[in-house]
Amino acid sequence: MLAWKIIGNPTAQMSRERVDVNSATNDSPLKSLIKGLPLIGATARKLAHLPVVMRARRLTFTGSTAFWEATYRKGVARQACPGSRGRLAEFKAEILNEFVRRQNIRTVIEFGCGDGSQLQLGQYPEYVGVDVAASAIAVCKSRFVHDSTKRFYRADALPEDMAQFDLALSLDVIYHLIEDDVFEAHMKRLFGSSRRYVAIYASNHDAWVEAFHVRHRKFTVWIEEKARGWRPDGFVANRFPFDPSCPNDTSFANFYFYARQAPDTSSEAGTPR
Repeated sequence: MLAWKIIGNPTAQMSRERVDVNSATNDSPLKSLIKGLPLIGATARKLAHLPVVMRARRLTFTGSTAFWEATYRKGVARQACPGSRGRLAEFKAEILNEFVRRQNIRTVIEFGCGDGSQLQLGQYPEYVGVDVAASAIAVCKSRFVHDSTKRFYRADALPEDMAQFDLALSLDVIYHLIEDDVFEAHMKRLFGSSRRYVAIYASNHDAWVEAFHVRHRKFTVWIEEKARGWRPDGFVANRFPFDPSCPNDTSFANFYFYARQAPDTSSEAGTPR
């Protein structure tokens, strides 16, 4: 039976959420070799966390859009996105599919759909996938070419007259939004696209890490300050919390659900609702 934990405020979970600033995506063979060298590996990891080194590495980062376009174009998404496959993908699908059934969700939009690997496990009546990477959208269109319930768009080509959806998703995306303006735009579009629910699967703490394409954010602060019309509606802890000994099968992300609050129809201020 699926364990579902509802809480009044998901930000309270932060005190119990595991924070590991060394978490990152799949290591390259060279990086794994260096880590395996007793002295060089340990020294390299320490140097990588020096402020001057981290700043220099971030300066070489060409931007989120360019990074993910190159990732999908080169076909290395499996290394960059291990959470979209295996037991982590199955866990996410289990949680989301039950939520869709329980809340009678008919339409879903996902920002950061990637190559559709996670989507293959989803059970959504109607679905729209959005991604910044044209290569990812091309893969999705090819993968689901015979599925008329699914549509895909590049983030900069989303139809302006598109209606709101029952559920908006952001899965393993927020901690990959390095730039502040990109994060801001993602959150505004995510909450602005839904008329009922938003589901976020992400870490929820502020930290720069070794991987230059990862930046953890305490996104619940943004929601409290800028999504006033939404209330926390549920929290599900990860069944496979992050373990540095098996980083590809564990995750620092948890599920955070939000529901749009009913509009205030009281005729005067202070009227009980």
